[in-house]
Amino acid sequence: MIRSFYLWLIFMIGFNISLNAQSKFWSGKDAYLGQKPPSDKPEIFARNLLTQRDTFPLDRVAFSNDGKEFYYPSNTTWFSNKDSKIRYFKYEHGKWNGPFVLNAFYYAPTFSTDNKTLYFLGGQGDGKHAFVWQSKRTPTGWTEPVVYLKKDYGLYDFMPTRSGVCYVGSNAHQGDRKDFSTYDICTLILSAKDTVIKSLGPPVNTPGFDGDFYIAPDESYMIVSAKETKTFECELDISFRKRDNTWTEPVSLGPLINDGIAHRWGEYVTPDGKYLFYSRGTSPADCHIYWVRFDTLLKKLKPTQ
Repeated sequence: MIRSFYLWLIFMIGFNISLNAQSKFWSGKDAYLGQKPPSDKPEIFARNLLTQRDTFPLDRVAFSNDGKEFYYPSNTTWFSNKDSKIRYFKYEHGKWNGPFVLNAFYYAPTFSTDNKTLYFLGGQGDGKHAFVWQSKRTPTGWTEPVVYLKKDYGLYDFMPTRSGVCYVGSNAHQGDRKDFSTYDICTLILSAKDTVIKSLGPPVNTPGFDGDFYIAPDESYMIVSAKETKTFECELDISFRKRDNTWTEPVSLGPLINDGIAHRWGEYVTPDGKYLFYSRGTSPADCHIYWVRFDTLLKKLKPTQ
């Protein structure tokens, strides 16, 4: 009994040291690729580091839980993954190193909640199915992507949560997989025997396309690309999950973020909860990844009850 107590004590001390180290890095000068954090007004994130001569960054990004790895997609255009690549920076030996190419033909890198798996969309599919791919962390990097999900319905913006429930944009057996007007934000529950997909319904979903979103790891709120036009211009709204597991009517993130007609997607909140990242552009020519202070905005918008 005494031995078990001491083992538990040693584990907790080590665990707390690890958490403190992570917390210190997030609040240090090297966090977020060493970029100066924005305030309530969105700013382009690391323009000089992420933009290459012939490519630009776009879509959802992903930081590791400790803040020392940063993954982002790059491409030469929209609506095609022919030239897409996942690139990354890694903080080692007291500095950020990169960008390196992790893989080609993929986009939307998304960490599992334990940070041991990276999920991707894209890849070289068969033209008949939608795929979610995964890579596993190894002592020397990541395994080559392999198929995690293969379905005859849409799988877009796949995101896992701590409860084990996943969220995805999908037509979920209604209509043509290539008809994006049929897509809803759905829950996806995986088991050894079956995959159960179910639309969240209104008010999160609307009669048009619903597929670009970010779900908090604890499922307490969701950021959605709302009021989508037929050419996918939109604004960013937020919805909160209520005690009865339904969702509040989405409300705008405000005029500083929704500052005119533009495409806005790839919503992502950093693991420390402080900043919202998203892609914004009126065309590929002016497309950038933006970031903005989010924790203070979240407190303002969160319902009192």
